[in-house]
Amino acid sequence: MHQLWDIVSKGDNIPIVIMLFLVGFYTWWGLSQARRNDASIAATGELPPPDKVSVWPFLVRIEFLAAILVLAILTVWSIFIDAPLEEAANPTRTPNPSKAPWYFLGLQEMLVYFDPWIAGVVLPSLIIVGLMIIPFIDINPRGSGYYSYQQRRFAIWTYLFGFIVLWVILIFVGTFLRGPGWYFFYPWVTWDPHKIVALTNVDLHEMFGIHSKLGAGIFGFIIVGGYFALGPLYWFWKKKSSAVLQQMGLVRYGIVSFLFLSMMALPIKMLLRWTLNIKYVWVTPWFNV
Repeated sequence: MHQLWDIVSKGDNIPIVIMLFLVGFYTWWGLSQARRNDASIAATGELPPPDKVSVWPFLVRIEFLAAILVLAILTVWSIFIDAPLEEAANPTRTPNPSKAPWYFLGLQEMLVYFDPWIAGVVLPSLIIVGLMIIPFIDINPRGSGYYSYQQRRFAIWTYLFGFIVLWVILIFVGTFLRGPGWYFFYPWVTWDPHKIVALTNVDLHEMFGIHSKLGAGIFGFIIVGGYFALGPLYWFWKKKSSAVLQQMGLVRYGIVSFLFLSMMALPIKMLLRWTLNIKYVWVTPWFNV
C-alpha cells in the first residue's frame, strides 16, 4: 500500500482527499436535513421552524471566525507541506503519466471511452446546457427553498449519480488509480512505467460479424437511435397514466429524457469497455461513438 500512500500524500493530491471527505459529509448533511423536514411534514403537515440568526453580530462573527480558521489552516499547511512545483517544462521529456489538473481529470478519464470531440466538447456542453435549463424544465413546485427527499427523489438521485458517480469518482480514478501510460493500477499495485497491456478492443459491429463500412454505419445508427428512442417509447407508454408526464408536456419531457439518456450513456459505455472490450458502438467515416 506504500504506492497509494505516496500518491495520497503528494501536495497536490491532499486537497482531493479532503474534497472526497467534504463531498461525503455535505451529502450526508443535506440528506439528513431532508429527512428531518420530511418527518416534520408527515407528522404536522408543516416544515420545522427555521433556525434564524441575526446578521449582526452573530452571523458576521461566525464568518469572521471561520475566515481566521481557514487562514490559520492554510498558514500551517504552507509551512509543513511543500508546494508541488516541478522543474521547468522540457519538450524532450514528457511526464508519465501526464495528467491534467484535478478538476479536469474526470474529463481526461472520459477520453478513454469516447472520441475527443464527444468527451471534450459534446458531453461538457450538455452538462452546462442541462444545468442552465433546469429552472425551465423543473415543474415540481415542492421542495423549493428547503431540503426534501420525498418531494425531490428523481432530482436528488439524478444529481447524486451525475455529480458523485460520473464526476467525483472519475476524478478519484484519474488521480489515484491511473498510472504510467494511463493504465489502471489497483491501490496495492506499484506503478510500473514499463507495464504493457495487450489491447484487444473491438467495435460493436465486429462482434456481430459486420465488417463493411456501410454496414457498420447502419448498424451503429440503429443501436444508438434505438437507445435514444427509449425516451419517446416511455412517453407513449405512460403519458395517459402518469400525471407527471402530462404536467411536463412533450417538449419538457423530450429535453429531460434526452439529457438523462445522454448521462447514462457514459456508464454504459464504460461497462461495455470493461466487460466486453468494446471500443465504439457507432463507427462512421466522420465520427465514432
